[in-house]
Amino acid sequence: MNERKCVGEAYSLLGEYGDLLYGPEQFSDHEERLSGSEREEDEDDVEAALKKEVGQIRTSTEQKLRRFQSVESGANNVVFIRTRGIEPENLVHHILKDMHATKKKKTRVILRMLPISGTCKAFMEDMKKYAETFFEPWFKAPNKGTFQIVYKARNNSHMSREEVIKELAGIVGSLNPENKVDLNNPQYTIVVEIIKNVCCLSVVRDYILFRKYNLQEVVKSNKDTQQNPSTLTEDQSSKVVKPETEEEDKSSEEVKQENENHSETEAESKGNDVLTV
Repeated sequence: MNERKCVGEAYSLLGEYGDLLYGPEQFSDHEERLSGSEREEDEDDVEAALKKEVGQIRTSTEQKLRRFQSVESGANNVVFIRTRGIEPENLVHHILKDMHATKKKKTRVILRMLPISGTCKAFMEDMKKYAETFFEPWFKAPNKGTFQIVYKARNNSHMSREEVIKELAGIVGSLNPENKVDLNNPQYTIVVEIIKNVCCLSVVRDYILFRKYNLQEVVKSNKDTQQNPSTLTEDQSSKVVKPETEEEDKSSEEVKQENENHSETEAESKGNDVLTV
């Protein structure tokens, strides 16, 4: 719901901070190629008509190459924004950092804003092959860090949550045995968003601090969040499975996950998610 308003808010927010970090977006001056007098003199001329048509084609092309462009996501309540010349993780982290510091609410219908750094087909073999390279900048020795994995699938029923988390956690561990799981305060959060047959991946910082990258929650004061502590508990919406302990915790986690999915559905029905890639 309100996806059109969500797109408008996303353009406004991304544009504001994009200009701060990367400078104003540069537009073509094709409108200036024909002065007003030239348009009047050649209005009925065939050559002028051709120039006008070419200008319209160029305008259409430039729209596709804009810094931020909405793309059909294939799922309800999910807006996908394609970027050009932008590092999504840095931009979105900067937005949340500023909103967290100022407590200034800047959106009404956007619930979460997640950067997406890479995509692949949402099949286990494709994901494993892609993740082995994708995770290297953060987790391949000598790089290391504590991590958690958050997973969400939309319009997809063939992927197993447990299998995906287990395999990805195993890949992170194989890159450097010193990489450790931490659900309370991890250095990195691996975000896995599956939409239909596409897997969207990113590795983000301060996921807990910035309230799961929730733009509505991040501007609330500590007093407000203490009154509603569920927004701070990462365990309620995600679970990282260590390969060696998966079977031991399976029965209890299945019951827990049913409650988590129910609460997560209720929370996310109130807004839209924005994926920025």
